[in-house]
Amino acid sequence: MNEVLNWLTTIISYENLINLGISIGILLLFLLFRKLFTKYVFRMILGLSRRTPTEFFSKVCLAFEQPVRSIFLIIGVYVAMAYFPYIDQANPFFEKLIQEASVIVILTWGLYNLSSSSSVLFTKLNDETKLSIDPILVPFLSKAIRFIIIAISFSIVAQVFGYDVNGFVAGLGLGGLAFALAAQDAISNLFGGVIIITEKPFSIDDWIKTPSVEGLVEDINFRSTKIRTFDQGLVTVPNATLANENITNWSEMGKRRITFNLGVTYDTPKQKLQTTIKRIKELLNQHDAIHPETIFVTFDQYNDSSLDIFLYFFTNTTVWEEYLNIKEEINFAIMEILQEEGVSVAFPSRTLYVSSDTEAVSQAAASLQKDN
Repeated sequence: MNEVLNWLTTIISYENLINLGISIGILLLFLLFRKLFTKYVFRMILGLSRRTPTEFFSKVCLAFEQPVRSIFLIIGVYVAMAYFPYIDQANPFFEKLIQEASVIVILTWGLYNLSSSSSVLFTKLNDETKLSIDPILVPFLSKAIRFIIIAISFSIVAQVFGYDVNGFVAGLGLGGLAFALAAQDAISNLFGGVIIITEKPFSIDDWIKTPSVEGLVEDINFRSTKIRTFDQGLVTVPNATLANENITNWSEMGKRRITFNLGVTYDTPKQKLQTTIKRIKELLNQHDAIHPETIFVTFDQYNDSSLDIFLYFFTNTTVWEEYLNIKEEINFAIMEILQEEGVSVAFPSRTLYVSSDTEAVSQAAASLQKDN
């Protein structure tokens, strides 16, 4: 009992409490420094970086903002530990953690932020070199670079603390067969992603249609591709499935088709029908938004209740909203032509002939009564 009391007395001695207060005060002081740095110094540095010809330096500053702020906390902990009575600052583990591992983690953190899919890094590669990075490669490359950064950082930190990374890698080699068998789906999805990237059937923001989904491509990663449907649902399709499906890329259309049958009434004179067809064709040929190469306006067939005019043409734009506006404009123009020519649009109809022979009607009624 006396030994325990002596130990407690040593721990909560006046000198230890004083050192503990100093240690906490130093830590709070460095937290204040961090706040002041963010509020004044970092804003000044960021403002200067934005005056440079490129935005690369400002992006680097933003990527390393949080890591640099953490340096104040790490330095504060290191200085505070000199007065902290319960931990020896000269402890080898503590020294490695503060002086080496923390620096590696901060650099890794900043590089991780800098290699995001929205980073200016990939834009600079496109601008400064002759490489043409497709937008679909950006998220894939970003994830690959981030994985490499974390893997290298992990191995360096492990070596700092004396762990044998080579032995760990060798262990993975021994278990490689079992890992491959257990991860067949993951590997097939990875290769599916590689196929999609190399063949490039679509890119980010493209409108695609497959037997399983239709929508806009939002992201592609090691395992799957995310597609936003037009009703705002997010569908995640495994790369292995997508790579083996028929993919229609509507965004690759050079022009967009409009085709329909316009039915007019059977009492339309031949001359008026010919004039109407000629005027509609002239309308399409003179319209700036209509592709001039393929325009068909012909008297197509005798339908059950109409004379059908067949229209087949393309718009220059493939944008959905512009396409709808052009289609509406053409429809109104055709309506004006029909009104000016005095041609009526036909609608489904049926003619019923009623016999005026009263005797036949009486016989039919008698026959029905007899049957009942």
